[in-house]
Amino acid sequence: MTVERIFDQLGHFKRFQACLYFAAVFQSISCGVHYLASVFLVETPNFVCGAPNNITDVMYGNLSGTTLADVLPFFKDAYGYMAVRTATGDQWELSRCQRALRVNPPDFNYEFDGNKTMKSCEQKFVFDHSQVQQSTVTDWNLVCEGEWLAQLCQPTFMVGVLVGALVFGDIADRIGRVKILMFTSSCQFLFGVLVAFSGNYYCFLAIRFLLAMASSGYLVVVFVYVTEYTGYKVRTWTSMHVHAAFAVGVMVVSLIGYLVRVWWIYQIVLSLCTSPFLLFCWKFPETPFYLMAKGRLRETQALLDRIARCNGVECRLRAEDLLEPEDKGATDLLETRGEGEKEALEVQVKVVRKLSILDLFGSWRMAGRTCTVWAIWFIGSLGYYVFSLGSVNLGGNQYINLFLAGAVEIPSYLVGSFAMDRVGRKKTCAPALILAGIACMLMIVVPTDIHWLVTLLSMTGKFAIAIAFGLIYLYTCELYPTIIRSLAVGSGSMMCRVGSVVAPYCVYLADVWIYLPQLIVGILAFIIGLLTLLLPETLGQPLTTSMEEAKNLGVNVKKKTSPQDNKDPENGLEMAQQRL
Repeated sequence: MTVERIFDQLGHFKRFQACLYFAAVFQSISCGVHYLASVFLVETPNFVCGAPNNITDVMYGNLSGTTLADVLPFFKDAYGYMAVRTATGDQWELSRCQRALRVNPPDFNYEFDGNKTMKSCEQKFVFDHSQVQQSTVTDWNLVCEGEWLAQLCQPTFMVGVLVGALVFGDIADRIGRVKILMFTSSCQFLFGVLVAFSGNYYCFLAIRFLLAMASSGYLVVVFVYVTEYTGYKVRTWTSMHVHAAFAVGVMVVSLIGYLVRVWWIYQIVLSLCTSPFLLFCWKFPETPFYLMAKGRLRETQALLDRIARCNGVECRLRAEDLLEPEDKGATDLLETRGEGEKEALEVQVKVVRKLSILDLFGSWRMAGRTCTVWAIWFIGSLGYYVFSLGSVNLGGNQYINLFLAGAVEIPSYLVGSFAMDRVGRKKTCAPALILAGIACMLMIVVPTDIHWLVTLLSMTGKFAIAIAFGLIYLYTCELYPTIIRSLAVGSGSMMCRVGSVVAPYCVYLADVWIYLPQLIVGILAFIIGLLTLLLPETLGQPLTTSMEEAKNLGVNVKKKTSPQDNKDPENGLEMAQQRL
């Protein structure tokens, strides 16, 4: 694949690529921010049904006070009640979703066996503001009959992520990576701020749906963008550390959530975190892979000269030299034709058949590959969110727990990067999935009273699933050609979001049996890990540009080049062509 020669001659990760990379990854922090923002946006504090005014005494078990605020922070029983007495002598029992007026009570005690008159809350609730000053739940009374609306917040967002991944992945292959990066970045900031000014909950859901589409679109395309701007020598860690930026976004959510307890201010602060990116994203250049795939030779040549100047090297490449052999015949005529004829010939080179998602299943080999890749995306997301949601049961400070949930991902990506470049993509992904499956199934046989071992197995499972979840982005980019790469990543991300939508419902199965979610994840991870062994290895292989090259990955693979061969770019390219 001749476009890979760019990195051999102009640098795999020098000044030009480094500037683009860190700028693009910086904006990925906002994706992690918005994906997890709902943790505190729809946080439900302690609450009870609204009571009459002029309360003089409050009791809850052995606790007592003169106002609801004195006792409400300790009200943990969803099926219990608080006894209150008013200045007129009336006594009420206030529970979460109903209230009862005691009939002719003798004295004011917590226990009462007499008659009661049951009444509805009439959408009047008293919330504990000691920890959460203001959330969407407290503003719009999303409790009791309205609780399902609060629970709908994250699934709705994930549906938007699913749609955005598929839509923007396809569009990026048609109109370019940079246009989508600029559009989705602007939309993330715009919709992120608009969420804070939602007039009602339905408007809140609608704007967050659009925000999800934009965030997902950016995250999908940025992986393709940084992959097509970095050489194979550094491509592993550059792609994996986009996930590290996402994890930083999760930690930012916990920090801002701890410092800001009013939801609309919290949302604005989160949206402003990466706003500086908007000042320079308009200067991003299109990738050379995309320009060559579309036959835009003049723009490619200008880009090559720009990269060379920035990296401090001499550019000896011509755009025509990067064409595939079958395309050179048409472009060789450019040297002998006039200006008008040159433009006509360039238009001919630009003619590329538009591919659709059906081309991912163009042959039995590609169909099997696509199904396996989609399965990895699905189980990676499902396992990730099942482990993450299960971490809530660890107790302790919720802000610290969320911070650690993001922090624990970073070492997994470091280990994944190290292993991918030494044993290969396939030999890292498959064992990671199998290990996650084994850890899940071992949790079933470990006695529940051995808490430290259960926690250790849970963290092992999340650590392993994060490795597989992190590398599948790069692996997908390497398994598919340039002309359909964004669509492949976008469709894979779509399956990933299906897993994230299913994950909460999988966690609910713990009501049937406490270890049923882990059993489901464990079985699926183990089976998919075995199927991963059937995929071709892409370690050391150049990115493909045509469907034929992609189909031939892993077929008739010859002996790898020696270190001496790799020192010569032309010789290394020739050997790479032979391996394909």
